[in-house]
Amino acid sequence: HVQLVESGGGSVQTGGSLRLSCMTSGLTFGDSDMGWYRQGPGNECELVSRISSEGFTYYSDSVKGRFAISRDNAKNTVYLQMNNLKVGDTDVYYCAVVVQGAKSCLFYYKGQGTQVTVS
Repeated sequence: HVQLVESGGGSVQTGGSLRLSCMTSGLTFGDSDMGWYRQGPGNECELVSRISSEGFTYYSDSVKGRFAISRDNAKNTVYLQMNNLKVGDTDVYYCAVVVQGAKSCLFYYKGQGTQVTVS
């Protein structure tokens, strides 16, 4: 079965950096569009970033220029490098197999989430 396991979340100060990783199994990773979205309890879901199987990327306006998504098909892993973090980036971040071309939280599978706290 499909599994997505996030890691790399934590607490940082404003302006700091974190790198999230998502290891996957049970899917044809190289053919899958992958993404990161964030949503906390009672918060609206936001697709933060997406990377296609061909490597094309999408970023929400709120993170453009600060976050970078990448993938390593040999390791079945997708990453999210988050720089210049702001308090508003505080949320639970989820890795997902996203619907192709999605700019909202449309996905087929998701991980368990990892907390990012910026203060």
